[in-house]
Amino acid sequence: MAELAALWIVRHGESTANVAATAAETAGAELIDLDRRDADVPLSPTGEEQARATGRWLADLPPARRPDVAVVSPYLRAVQTAELALAGTGIPVSRDERLRDRELGVLDGLTGHGVRRRHPQEAERRDRLGKFYYRPPGGESWTDVALRLRTLLGDLRRDHEGRRVLLFGHDALVFLLRYLVEGLTETELMALTREQVIANCSVTGWSADADGRLAPYLFNDVSHLHRQGARPTREDEVHAEPV
Repeated sequence: MAELAALWIVRHGESTANVAATAAETAGAELIDLDRRDADVPLSPTGEEQARATGRWLADLPPARRPDVAVVSPYLRAVQTAELALAGTGIPVSRDERLRDRELGVLDGLTGHGVRRRHPQEAERRDRLGKFYYRPPGGESWTDVALRLRTLLGDLRRDHEGRRVLLFGHDALVFLLRYLVEGLTETELMALTREQVIANCSVTGWSADADGRLAPYLFNDVSHLHRQGARPTREDEVHAEPV
């Protein structure tokens, strides 16, 4: 099977929605204070700083380890992260809707408290089905997102065999790429989601081993942010699901 030389995914920098969601959850509110659709949420000033720090990490990579191409989620927060991080690198960039964030349907814009208050039956159904297979009305399950990522990986392996590919996306995609690339089980994946919150502008990466297969070497790494003096943040996405 065709394989990549290296693959990375960077979660976007802190967004204004991350900040609003944290404030709403802290206040016990039902709704997150958002004035635009999820696809149009921009970076916060902290997110912009994180993206520039990620750009300095890229610039410090040896030429033989730098990405050959970048593929970006079309959501504004990911586009802005990529633009700031890739400025001046000359790395070719394309957008792919398969890297968009998970769609939450009727739960969009609600805190966990809001879901339990406004959609108690959905909270119960999600508890029964589990996080992996639960699909909110009008939204996507984790398996739906895995399916679109599986097709993207196939295209990347075909079109960029032997090359180094950098992705810019969202927190659920980081987990699901580990699931797909490393062949994790549902149980292993869900354990990861309980143990980790994917940090803004964190880097997760795989490189080809002696057998030519992608093997993990970075996960949720923010050491580049610390080195550059950028403040790491770990706000959850606006994924207000019952827990």
